[in-house]
Amino acid sequence: MADERPLDATPIVIAHRGASGSRPEHTLAAYELAIEQGADFIEPDLVLTKDDVFVARHENEISGTTDVADHPEFAARRTTKTIDGEQVTGWFTEDFTLAELRTLRAKERLPQLRPDNTRYDGQQPIPTLAEVIALAKRASAQTGRTIGIYPETKHPSYFASIGHPVEARLVAELCAAGWDRVDAPVFIQSFEVNNLKALKKLTGIRLIQLMDAEGGPADRAVDSYATMATPAGLRTVATYAFGIGPNKSMVGAGKPLVHDAHGAGLRVHPWTYRAENTFLPEAYRVPGGPEVHGRVGQEIADAVAAGVDGFFTDFPLIGSQNRDKPY
Repeated sequence: MADERPLDATPIVIAHRGASGSRPEHTLAAYELAIEQGADFIEPDLVLTKDDVFVARHENEISGTTDVADHPEFAARRTTKTIDGEQVTGWFTEDFTLAELRTLRAKERLPQLRPDNTRYDGQQPIPTLAEVIALAKRASAQTGRTIGIYPETKHPSYFASIGHPVEARLVAELCAAGWDRVDAPVFIQSFEVNNLKALKKLTGIRLIQLMDAEGGPADRAVDSYATMATPAGLRTVATYAFGIGPNKSMVGAGKPLVHDAHGAGLRVHPWTYRAENTFLPEAYRVPGGPEVHGRVGQEIADAVAAGVDGFFTDFPLIGSQNRDKPY
């Protein structure tokens, strides 16, 4: 079981892929705006290039978030791979060097829901982890606030299977930044279990076990996230992780997960609070189409009232305005 630690007084606002409700995700522009809007942490999902450089993309398949399909010089690299048991067709970061990826530009992943963001298509390159770290440090110095990073290791078992293990590389890059202790402004998150256990042996940085409402980890270290979310499962998680990142549907009034996790000594950082009706539970929706912004501020306030220690949001301004103030 984790050691007993007092819970943080104020929940942290984690900018999910940056201020991704307002700018194309995983761009320096999205991270910069998130910091301006009050985020405590910016979240880069990490995948590797062919030459083993960490870059920030939600997936290693990049056709939905870049203009790679518009580059005829890369047409032949479109392929189909099996990632975590599912067939995926497109272009993959591990087939490109960093220099090649630098010729691409980011685009909005959800143009039907976030058409205003498409005005920024084609403007931003794919950032490296080093650039995200530098941004967080620069912003900390400029604002007087500690701006942290909250990287997620994407598909670590898959990357290991193709000869690109992530754990030692990630720890080395964070160490180079001076971040290797529990008090570093860093959380490392993963949906996999063995990835986190390997990281536990290499670093003192706080680790977060992600959980979904259905299914189980790709490395099959446990049979399901449901098992992981039981009191006994949470006690096991607490032997290697500082906290959990559950699907937001797993927390709230009448649900025991926050109480049980706290009882095991774990922090709780649910994901992901988005403003659009299509992402909101019925109680928080407003009249209009799926793209219309509903009452996500109330949803966040209710999660804070339920005792969460932080939360992921695409809209950090709404998150920072509502974390302390129920409507």
